[in-house]
Amino acid sequence: MTARYLAPPPGSQPPYAVASYGSTARRAPHAAPIAVPAGASLLEHAGPRPSPRELPADADLSQLGGRAALGERIVVAGRVTDDGDRPVRGAMIELWQANAAGRYHHERDHHDAPLDPNFRGAGRVFTDDDGRYEFTTIKPGAYPWRNHPNAWRPNHIHFSLFGASWGARLVTQMYFPGDPLLALDPIFQAVPDPAARDRLIAAFDLSLTRPAWALGYRFDLVLRGLHATPLEAP
Repeated sequence: MTARYLAPPPGSQPPYAVASYGSTARRAPHAAPIAVPAGASLLEHAGPRPSPRELPADADLSQLGGRAALGERIVVAGRVTDDGDRPVRGAMIELWQANAAGRYHHERDHHDAPLDPNFRGAGRVFTDDDGRYEFTTIKPGAYPWRNHPNAWRPNHIHFSLFGASWGARLVTQMYFPGDPLLALDPIFQAVPDPAARDRLIAAFDLSLTRPAWALGYRFDLVLRGLHATPLEAP
């Protein structure tokens, strides 16, 4: 049986080149994509299948060695489904983000903001049989970038999802509700359809909030289909 992967609705995914996002001009392909036959053997069964036995989960980014990181502690949880609302089981989600001051734990980040010795800003979780995941972290800060004068990235967390096949692959960013920088951010605004952009914004969820400890946010991910979570702009 041949697996069919329909094209996403127009405007629901970012284009390869975005005029307001300068580095896409250097990365975007100039030739037409090469069509690959969407056979079951290629997309339904092929691809990396990482497991927690090989790559242990690390679902608590809010501390390091028992020492708490600085900043607002949050819980993020959600469900990963396919275009038929079926759970994507055993998917690996890798996470990375800036610290509360808006700086990454990376040698190439030279932002004039403090590093937190108790925050590495990277983690890994796996979905359960119902496609659900959860992790604890620190709410990331905004930071400047050199895309245009006085450019700032909104608070966000990077998600890289590996499902059971290449057809269940997603790299995206999660944003926070009410952030005034969203209206100014070329990466977020690269998704033309406002309804699709909204799928990148987590929802505050009181049921996930842990009293006197952490606020909770829900961020569901949908692979393919009419309501697919948009990819990160290339």
